[in-house]
Amino acid sequence: MTPALRTKYDRLLGILKELESVIVAFSGGVDSTFLAKAAKDALGDKALLVTADSETYPASELEESRRLARHLGMRHLVIETRELDNPEYARNAPNRCFFCKEELFTKLGPLAAREGMAHLVYGANMDDLGDHRPGMEAAKRMGVRAPLIEAEFWKTEIRELSREFDLPTWDKPSFACLSSRFQYGDGITAEKLRQVDAAEAFVRSLGFKQFRVRHHDRLARLEIAREEMGRLWEDGIQDSIVARFRELGYLYVAVDLQGFRSGSANDALKLIRKIPSPPRGKG
Repeated sequence: MTPALRTKYDRLLGILKELESVIVAFSGGVDSTFLAKAAKDALGDKALLVTADSETYPASELEESRRLARHLGMRHLVIETRELDNPEYARNAPNRCFFCKEELFTKLGPLAAREGMAHLVYGANMDDLGDHRPGMEAAKRMGVRAPLIEAEFWKTEIRELSREFDLPTWDKPSFACLSSRFQYGDGITAEKLRQVDAAEAFVRSLGFKQFRVRHHDRLARLEIAREEMGRLWEDGIQDSIVARFRELGYLYVAVDLQGFRSGSANDALKLIRKIPSPPRGKG
């Protein structure tokens, strides 16, 4: 560990120790697993992992979160969240993530009180500050802390230390909830989420690591890491993907030539902001 990273990690431990006891919102991704490791180092059994299970969370990730909690040797609870019951979430406006985090933290608050935990923390990091992240506003309003931001950790540093700590997630592909597969304004339903989840599970079963299946009504747009894209045309893999996706209800399957891009649903927002507003009429 470099002296600079040692200093940052010590700062992170100090922040967590000052909180005395925490619930870590634990998705099993790179950031929340690293934060969980730090919470254990700082607080021992005064750190509790809690994973929210809902239609937006793939079943494979839920099982992964359980395995990771066992690997860390930490107490782990699973709760149910119902963000899809909120019409403001289901209509999928650009502020959708606000309502997701609001639902999560609203459920975690009473749990923290019952468990005697003083604070809620989650795994936002410095990279998240430069993108459209409405969920961070919900966390701010509800007093949920982001220790990785407070300690100024960037994603590359989190991965580097995760590898040094032998965390299985050090090279785990970026993950986001299934609702991120839909374009803003395309209403989200449990049926659509199951469709996307099944499509991604199939692509994952073929050995692909970094990808997304973006949902556009009858069309599935496959974003896949450029270094993996060549495999699509090996041994009839593209034919098996088309066949499976059609079983799931997609009529067309397209490959995005730009490859995988985390947060690409925000591209439309960036485009809209660049388009000048039409001039107002007189009178």
